Amino acid sequence: MSATQAQEKQLHRLLIIMANEGIYNAARGIAAMVGDSVVVSRPQVRQVPLAQIPNLLGSPEVETVGIYLRTTNEIAVQILLTVPYSYALELVDLMLGQPPNTTKKLGTLERSALAELGNLGGTYFLNAVASATGLSARPTPPAVLVDMVGAIVDILLATPGTGDSEQVLMVQATFSRGERQALVEFWVVPDGASLDNVARKGLNPAC
Repeated sequence: MSATQAQEKQLHRLLIIMANEGIYNAARGIAAMVGDSVVVSRPQVRQVPLAQIPNLLGSPEVETVGIYLRTTNEIAVQILLTVPYSYALELVDLMLGQPPNTTKKLGTLERSALAELGNLGGTYFLNAVASATGLSARPTPPAVLVDMVGAIVDILLATPGTGDSEQVLMVQATFSRGERQALVEFWVVPDGASLDNVARKGLNPAC
């Protein structure tokens, strides 16, 4: 196994920890925020080639909501949550405890709710990173984007450092409240420097 392959294997293990712990904790944070029970399905996690992201998200013209943030410091990654527009409306209703089909468009309140989901996901991701490696990271404020999926994905592809990562982590999870559900996809894209930091630091043996 080459050094680069070993680095990617270590980082993949770290991100699996994030997916299985961070998303569940994010759901608990959402439950506390809305005062009700929000359940998250067991995340489906897999690595995919960076170049395949546009194909996996469907037609480039499909209207999609993206919640985007970056982390900086010792671990620098991009995190993108993507939700088809109609599912994003349902996700807002689920988070705000509103009846189905209440939300018809994404105004200031609705975008704030989605941004909070990004905040929670980013915070718990960072907690998992710190626990697994002892490395530090800081998140940028999340940006809520409503655009064609191709334009949103271009943000990932055009960001400096992205080209150092041939593989990205795709996490699919379903948020449920009673019989209501909303599917969310998380994309985690590390830069090359983060791979090097993880390789040097290693993982906490307790993980």
